[in-house]
Amino acid sequence: MIEEQDASYGVIRFLALDGVKKFQTFSIISTKSWYKALTTNTYSSLLPHTSKEAPSITRYSELSLRCQYAYNSIFNEDSSHPSTPNIAKFPLLPLRTRVRGPAFTLPLSNLPPNLSPEPDDESYDVLDEVLSLFRANTFFRNFEIQGPADRLLVYGILWITECLGKIRGSMNAREAQKEIQNIALDVNFSIPGDPSFPLNQLFNSPANPQEAETLRQYLCQLRQELATRLLARIYAEGPDKPSKWWLSFAKRKFMGKSL
Repeated sequence: MIEEQDASYGVIRFLALDGVKKFQTFSIISTKSWYKALTTNTYSSLLPHTSKEAPSITRYSELSLRCQYAYNSIFNEDSSHPSTPNIAKFPLLPLRTRVRGPAFTLPLSNLPPNLSPEPDDESYDVLDEVLSLFRANTFFRNFEIQGPADRLLVYGILWITECLGKIRGSMNAREAQKEIQNIALDVNFSIPGDPSFPLNQLFNSPANPQEAETLRQYLCQLRQELATRLLARIYAEGPDKPSKWWLSFAKRKFMGKSL
C-alpha cells in the first residue's frame, strides 16, 4: 500500500526493500510523480547524486518517513573559505564550463553532456549539484541557509524553473534551445541589491559598481552553463520531445519564489 499525504509535511508511506536502512537518508516526497516512480521502479531519477545507494523495489515492507528539510549544498564548506571570492554573499565558485566569465574553470569531463561526474571527481561543480537536487528541493517552501553555497543553490534552482517555464511539450530540441538562449544571453536581469531581485533577504548589495559588474558576469556565466546542461538532460532520450519528468516541475516554486 502506498499512501500520499500533504507534501507540506513531507510524509509518505511506501513499499520498499526490506533492507531499508540506506534509504532512510533520502528525503521522500509525497507526490503523484513519486508514487509513479516507486511503482514503476524508476524512482532513482528523482533522487539526488546519492541515489546510487537506493535499493531496488523487489521485496517489500511498509515504511513511513517524515521529511522536514530540503537538501543543503555539499559546497558550503568550500564556499566559506576565505580564498573563495564572495560578492554580496554570493559565492563565485569554480565552474566546469567553456562559457567565458570570471569563474575559475574546472577540468572538462569526458561524460556525455546529460550526465554529471561523481561528487568526488575534480570536474564536479556546484551546477551538477543544482541539477541533482532541483527536483527534490522544489517541493519545499522553506529552506535553511547553512552556508554561502546554499544561496547559489537557491538561485540555480529558481533559474532552472525559469528555463522550464519556457519549454512546451511540443518543442523539439532546436526550438527549446532557441527559446532558452534568448533568456540565457539576456544581460538585463536583476542581481542582489536591485529592488526587483526576489531574494534580497538572502543577500547583500554589491559594495561598488565594479563588484556589481563582476557578479553580473558570473551570473551570466552560471545561467548559460546551467541552461546548456539542463537542455542536455531534458532531451537526453532524443531531440524530438522533451522529458515529461523535467517539464512536470515547471510550475513548482521553490520557497514560493521565482526570478
